[in-house]
Amino acid sequence: MARMPSAERRRQLTEAAIRVMARDGVGRATTRSICAEAGVSLSVFHYCFDSKQALLESVIVAITEHGITVAREAIRPRATLRETIRAGFQAYWDHVAANPGEHMLTYELTQYALRRPGFEHLARRQYELYSDTYTELIEQLRLLMPFELRVPVPVLARYLAAMTDGLTLNHLVLGDAAVSAAILDMITDHVAGLTHTAADTPERDGDRPPAQEYAGPPLSV
Repeated sequence: MARMPSAERRRQLTEAAIRVMARDGVGRATTRSICAEAGVSLSVFHYCFDSKQALLESVIVAITEHGITVAREAIRPRATLRETIRAGFQAYWDHVAANPGEHMLTYELTQYALRRPGFEHLARRQYELYSDTYTELIEQLRLLMPFELRVPVPVLARYLAAMTDGLTLNHLVLGDAAVSAAILDMITDHVAGLTHTAADTPERDGDRPPAQEYAGPPLSV
């Protein structure tokens, strides 16, 4: 077996675990089956991960990174802010369409963690990671195409995480790509409507709340 840095071995085992869990389910994924998928010995596994919790957290982080990578690469300035936002959503959605088993696994991981004593924090970590991911993408977009938000970044990030999470599950259950695309258009329009740029026509005082202030009740997410 070729020698490999421990960090690379962890990535290799994590990706193998994702494939096994997406194919067989979280409950049926064993250390032995993951090692067989990765082509390594059990001793290598135990050297890289000291518990199943550690492995599952690595899987959660890796799956989230798969989705954010394509969205991050897609977020580059288009003709309008709306087109730029929509392109980011489309990149994520293309990943959903190409990897339905992987996205289905994310929901199974949540339920597995919530139902298994001592693993509950992994579900929380998973959803905090979703919000952190959207925070990163929002800030990336603000650097590329400066704009102001009419809601706080943490609120918008959690809203986007909730919308895409719910839409993904809805699509995995019901299908219908055309309807899903139309919903993404609606989310895009809503998000674009929560922004304004220096190029926007000034409004009279009192016509809208200042940037980063949100006068209404918190969004339910």
